[in-house]
Amino acid sequence: MARKPPTRRQVMAVGAAGGALLAAGALTLERAPDVVPGRILGADAAHGHRLRGGGFPPVTAERTTGVAIIGGGIAGLAAARHLTQRGFTDFTLFELESEAGGNAVSGRNDVSAYPWGAHYVPLATEESTEVRRLFEELGIITGYDAAGLPIYDEFMISAAPQERLFLHGRWQDGLVPLLGGSGAERAEFARFHERMEDFGARRGADGRRAFAIPVDASSADAHFRALDRETMKDWMNREGFTADRLHRHVDYCCRDDYGTSHEATSAWAGIHYFAARSGRAANAGPDAVVTWPEGNGWLVQRLARDCETRIETGMLAFRIEEGPRGVAIDILDTIKGTSFRVRARAAVLAVPRFIASRLLPRLDADGFTYAPWAVANITLGRVPEGRGQALAWDNVVFGSRLLGYVVATHQDLRMIAGRTVLTYYWPLSHLPPAEARQEALSRDIAGWQAIFLEELLRIHPELEGTVERVDVRVFGHAMIRPVPGFIWGEARRRALLSRPPVFAAHSDLGGMSIFEEAYVSGLGAARKALDYLAGMREG
Repeated sequence: MARKPPTRRQVMAVGAAGGALLAAGALTLERAPDVVPGRILGADAAHGHRLRGGGFPPVTAERTTGVAIIGGGIAGLAAARHLTQRGFTDFTLFELESEAGGNAVSGRNDVSAYPWGAHYVPLATEESTEVRRLFEELGIITGYDAAGLPIYDEFMISAAPQERLFLHGRWQDGLVPLLGGSGAERAEFARFHERMEDFGARRGADGRRAFAIPVDASSADAHFRALDRETMKDWMNREGFTADRLHRHVDYCCRDDYGTSHEATSAWAGIHYFAARSGRAANAGPDAVVTWPEGNGWLVQRLARDCETRIETGMLAFRIEEGPRGVAIDILDTIKGTSFRVRARAAVLAVPRFIASRLLPRLDADGFTYAPWAVANITLGRVPEGRGQALAWDNVVFGSRLLGYVVATHQDLRMIAGRTVLTYYWPLSHLPPAEARQEALSRDIAGWQAIFLEELLRIHPELEGTVERVDVRVFGHAMIRPVPGFIWGEARRRALLSRPPVFAAHSDLGGMSIFEEAYVSGLGAARKALDYLAGMREG
């Protein structure tokens, strides 16, 4: 017999304290009653943490492959797809988790597919030539109009209404918090956005955009890059942007894209959020994005489609040794509990830098810091409502430590006023990353459910008694943090330098955890590996 969904009163009994703690920034909750089915998912931390302690079984077998790809996130899949397209099939991709996808992994239940992490990609920019080509190959871009603007598949463009914000007890259209604001606040918001538009239009002496996607297509002009040396909050104050609502809005934006508050985010990265999305479409506005019920899991499935037979999951690489004619990689089969060695002529190391540095110590991770996240998928017996604006794809609560939720069924043509799945996001930026990770790993499923349901039922009392299930996924090192000095600093510059036979690839290397950075990084590493192997044959 199915358990009865909790009422708002039941959740509030444990969530009232949670609301006060959320507001205060302290997030240690008492255990909630076990009234909602659900479980905690996430990266295989138990095996991953063995990289620090060692103690792996001795190697008992040996294999060979032309190219070993370590890591099956977007970067690793992009590398594997490129090798396959070039007719090079002598490779193996080793992934620790039970499925490939990394931060773009997705799930599915009897209601809908849904994202567990990354859930959209902006329109491809002028500089994102590789992403634009991928979009063409996958049918996301279906053609071009007479002016040369891309035509996107309309079923993949975020459906209207796209965004709404919960403010003063009601919903408003869009995410800029203008409802009930003073004339002075509105004027400051207008001045801020005019400044961001100006940054978006500016180019350096080298002809490049000041802020571009991918990051390394941006102008090298020193006066732009100098913005990387201060925080977004300090830059705003220095420029006379002092309105509390504006600061809270920009803080939300930084936490949304970087998992980091605006008082810890580089001003260059903070401005990039507003100024770099310059993509255009013939049949969509400039703020449109492409998305699917499963978020970027749709892209994961397409990238992996032609190379699935060469992807091995449950595999933890724990040591790499370089030699004159290739590499030896020791791997733990986490299912069998045995270790084996892979000898490869080249390797693509498509893992976060902190992991890469443990596999191959010459690849130091100094300066690389990571934001932890928690994501909840909440299955409901009815669709949320809301006073002021109709249900949108992206729904944000102003001033909340949580980011809000996206509606998985919003892109589904079969959507009716029935059951749905909400994907609720929370960057754990309320504490320093190490402390936030420790807190997150110590919380049980009832504690997580209390946090997410307290807010959901506060803003949607009509959902009382309709919550069917709440699952939570914890990402301990979800996103690289673009703190001051990182984007244009020495640590990232060193990390971009590959030395054969190992080629690094990850969104870390771009300084931002976005699809475009991961994709071009993996593509570039695969090309370098093929060039290196061609040179070996000629030698």
